[in-house]
Amino acid sequence: MVKKEITKQYLFQLYKNMLDLKQGKADRALNIRDFTMLIPIHPVPLSNTIKEATGHSTLDLYEERLLHISKELLITQNLIIAMLLTYDPYNFARFFKAVRGLTPKKFRQQQFLSAKAL
Repeated sequence: MVKKEITKQYLFQLYKNMLDLKQGKADRALNIRDFTMLIPIHPVPLSNTIKEATGHSTLDLYEERLLHISKELLITQNLIIAMLLTYDPYNFARFFKAVRGLTPKKFRQQQFLSAKAL
């Protein structure tokens, strides 16, 4: 399998899983081993191929997509986002704060106040 095809399949499966989580169609987030079952490739070559093709690790791409969907859900939904994305709420809040610099609750409040000001 060529690197371009591996990368395309990984990104497709990643986005599909995140969309399924967002829509409540998946019961958990996939991990690297799950992706290797879907794309039939060993984890190390998968990680190396993705890093070479995109300049980002599989984890970086996963976290980027998770953050994107989290922000979208925090703005549009009034529910516990961590549970929907199959995260422990405490760990999700830590992840979100580490990446965004504020907690999911503060992010939601900030977005609400910005929208209200318009």
